[in-house]
Amino acid sequence: MVVSPIESRYKTEMNSLFDENARIASWVEVEVALARAHARLGNIPKEAADEIAMGAKRVRLIRVNEIEAEIHHDLMAMVRALTEQCGKYGGYVHYGATSYDIEDTATGLTMKRAIGKISERLEKTRAILRKRALETKKLVCIGRTHGQHAVPTTYGMKFAIWYTEAGRDLERLSQAEKMISVGKMAGATGTMATFGGRGRKIQSMVMKELGLEPAEVSNQVVQRDRHAQVIFALALTAATLEKMAKELRNLQRSEILEVAEPFSSKQVGSSTMPQKRNPHKSERICSLARLVRGNVAVAMENIALEHERDLTNSANERFIFADSFILTDYMLSEMNRLLEGLVFFPENIERNLALTGGAVLSERVMIALVGKGMGRQDAHELMRNCNVEAFEGKKKLLEVLCARKEVTKLIPKQELARLFDPHTYIGEAVEIVEEAVKE
Repeated sequence: MVVSPIESRYKTEMNSLFDENARIASWVEVEVALARAHARLGNIPKEAADEIAMGAKRVRLIRVNEIEAEIHHDLMAMVRALTEQCGKYGGYVHYGATSYDIEDTATGLTMKRAIGKISERLEKTRAILRKRALETKKLVCIGRTHGQHAVPTTYGMKFAIWYTEAGRDLERLSQAEKMISVGKMAGATGTMATFGGRGRKIQSMVMKELGLEPAEVSNQVVQRDRHAQVIFALALTAATLEKMAKELRNLQRSEILEVAEPFSSKQVGSSTMPQKRNPHKSERICSLARLVRGNVAVAMENIALEHERDLTNSANERFIFADSFILTDYMLSEMNRLLEGLVFFPENIERNLALTGGAVLSERVMIALVGKGMGRQDAHELMRNCNVEAFEGKKKLLEVLCARKEVTKLIPKQELARLFDPHTYIGEAVEIVEEAVKE
């Protein structure tokens, strides 16, 4: 029976890189590369490397698990299972290596591949954001700061900001990929003592075959700052997704309702309130982002291992690596579906623009008064007082301003009225969006 929801509810294609079969397959892949390096250097017969490579194809998880149940060592269980599949030359399996030569090198290989898949998914997210930004670059809406109506902006600005942020996430993932794409073949304390003076050559050959870089220096393990950087890059990507999801679910509030998640004809929002259209996709993304962020703290703790290493990183890494990659991949998949099906409510966008009775254009009028000769601080104080009067008297700001002679002597009423069109107060928003998403 499945216990973890990443095996069912939040499962993606990423699972295939982190399941038990993939783990064993990556270990065997490293063992084969090691055997081939030994054979090329003449340390073992060429036939031995060929036999180990053929035997690797026959290793099965069920047998590895049977052996582990007896010896309580997962890597050595794989070594024995691989040895069983070899005939004459099985004794050369794992020659000169320690467990984490194999495990950490395999982890680097897996993470390199996993980051590639995350990056592909994130590229799709950016493509959708770019499309949305260009579609809505002139869709004027109210901007909000501190939860209050500020000045007009456009939906294109929102999407362009997310597009550029996702671009920085891609850069960080690329940096993390470079950092984690390393392996080691250096023995129990990193001295390569078991390789008879040819350790650096063997390590270089193994990593070249696997498409990795050799760690410059290691002890029993590849140093965990590399892994922490990967988890942190995933957490930052998750934070970007949470930022987007939080904005979209707040904009779906009943009293705002400018946008909404896609909602299928048979979808149920609540078990007791039939009218509900809950933003469950956005809320789920926000929830899972907390888990991915939480894994950063664990990854950071793993950096300070004792002496040449202890085992305090091992158990938790069985969780945090797979969880972080799978959940981030799931969140990206959910966000892509959400963005592609996002529904806009133009009438509500217009309603909210007008909700304050023109108060959101106060800045524009203030700037216009300064342009006509009034001091900036005087104009600010005048507009503040006029807004208080409008709010307390339940009047539109334009009505209050038109009754002020100190205003109308500088700005005629007809010109004042034109200043209260929010669609003409978006500055260079259109150009900013176009420049931000320019390919």
